[in-house]
Amino acid sequence: MNQQRLLAEVVTLAQRAGEAILPFWRADVAVTAKADDSPVTAADLAAHHVIVAGLQALTPDIPVLSEEDCGIALEQRQRWQRWWLVDPLDGTKEFIAGSEEFTVNIALIERGEVVFGVVSMPTNGRCYFGGRALGAWRAEAGAAPEAIAVRSQPGAGERFTVVASRRHSSPAQELLLEGLSAAVGELTLANIGSSLKFCLLAEGSADCYPRLAPTSQWDTAAAQGVLEGAGGAVLGLDGQALQYPPRESLLNPFFLALPATASWRDALVRLASAV
Repeated sequence: MNQQRLLAEVVTLAQRAGEAILPFWRADVAVTAKADDSPVTAADLAAHHVIVAGLQALTPDIPVLSEEDCGIALEQRQRWQRWWLVDPLDGTKEFIAGSEEFTVNIALIERGEVVFGVVSMPTNGRCYFGGRALGAWRAEAGAAPEAIAVRSQPGAGERFTVVASRRHSSPAQELLLEGLSAAVGELTLANIGSSLKFCLLAEGSADCYPRLAPTSQWDTAAAQGVLEGAGGAVLGLDGQALQYPPRESLLNPFFLALPATASWRDALVRLASAV
């Protein structure tokens, strides 16, 4: 199956997983704490089962690493050349709070790099999908997909927009924002949950997403695929592309998401490495 056709199948699968989530939304769903104290609900598990069954039917030879089944030994994962990296419900805290800002994330990884990713919003049917060699699209419910692309700079009368998390910041990130403001002018902050932060960049609605706080691999991979397909990049603080090699820890290093050809790219990396 070629990549475009496989991507289309995964978009459909992500939407099916969203349909499995919706009956639990705003329904006083029970919340259980996992070993790392992060929350999990029946909605997370329902989406997980839909996705895993669907991926195994589509690509029985490609293993799946899901947030809800991540206890796979490194010895086994090190033998993988391609694998699916899945967050069945990204933004569980938003979901529990009744917000619409949660997503289904599915990414295909090959030798540590994102081939493509799908980020689907169950509540409104919007879906973002793409990959570095494929392009990127946004599809509204019942409408044909539209190609999306990052913006190289804000338009006339627009401010430089930085995407931030409602729930996660740090003193280092605040220092970075101060330095960025000195370099590019007054900043507007856009707060949004889950992997939708990357998608705002991908569709040209924002300019930068710095993350100097912890994330896991399944939080970022699918949206990184969308952003890269739209002409963006996700860089570690060393300026190198964020990758997903098999390793003991499934936490990401800190990163910067931005347009790949941004004129202020090197300045941002220098600022981030100094804070």
